[in-house]
Formats: sequence, C-alpha cells, structure tokens
Amino acid sequence: MQTLYVSAAMTLQLRFRMNVAVFLTALIAPALVVFSEEQSKGKWSTPAAEAQKKSPIAASESSLAAGHKIYSKTCAMCHGKTGDADGPAVIELNIHPTKLSNPHLASESDGSLFWKITTGKKPMPAYGKRISETDRWNLVNYVRTLSKR
Repeated sequence: MQTLYVSAAMTLQLRFRMNVAVFLTALIAPALVVFSEEQSKGKWSTPAAEAQKKSPIAASESSLAAGHKIYSKTCAMCHGKTGDADGPAVIELNIHPTKLSNPHLASESDGSLFWKITTGKKPMPAYGKRISETDRWNLVNYVRTLSKR
C-alpha cells in the first residue's frame, strides 16, 4: 500500500514538472521568435576590416558580363532582373530583398558588398562556398551597374 502512495506522489510531481516546462516554453518561445525577427530586420553592418577591401577586379566588359551571368542565375529570382526587388520568388517566399537599383547602393563599399554576398543574411543564403571569390567580385562589379540605370 505504501508503494502505491509513493508512486502516486511521484506521478503528481512529474506532472507538475511537465506542466511547468510546458508553461515556460509557451512563455519563452514567442519572445525568441520576436527577437529573431528583429535581428533579421536590423541594419546589416559590415565589419570595418571587410568594408575597407577594394575590388581586385576592374569593372571591365568581361567582368560585367561574368557578373551579369552569375546575377541572372543566382540573384534575379529574388532581386529581380533589374535589381528592383521584384523577382518571381518574392511573392512565393514572402521575402523582401534589398532593392539593388536604389541609388544608396553607390555608398556601399566594394568590400561591404563582397562581404554581404559571401556571408549572406536570412533569407539570403551565403555564397562564400557556392561562388568563387573571383566571381563574387565580378558580381559586385555588376551589381554596381544596377543603381546607375
């Protein structure tokens, strides 16, 4: 009979702990989601050392052609053909990519654009391992032409 009382007490204690765990999870989860969303909406700042880098590749016709080819395959789905953030994936994925045709882009350094392409920021993937360093610099050169149109 005593075993039955101990077992019932342990069951009640376990239920209490489970209820507390569920309650705390319900309290904390929304806060984490809000924090995550705020982080992704915040200003995307480039580390100073990366921002100071200059492109080692001149914006020649061949560089711009290579950059355009990469942009068309990799970036246009979200950023749009002309950089107006109106690619076909925008509606489907419910994302808001940077408008690369915006003149403010001219104030971004080569190193900053290169770093952002390399590291990505959700929902934009990191292309550091997907696109060669040379092609990322070609892409920087091409992206610069979008704000001049």
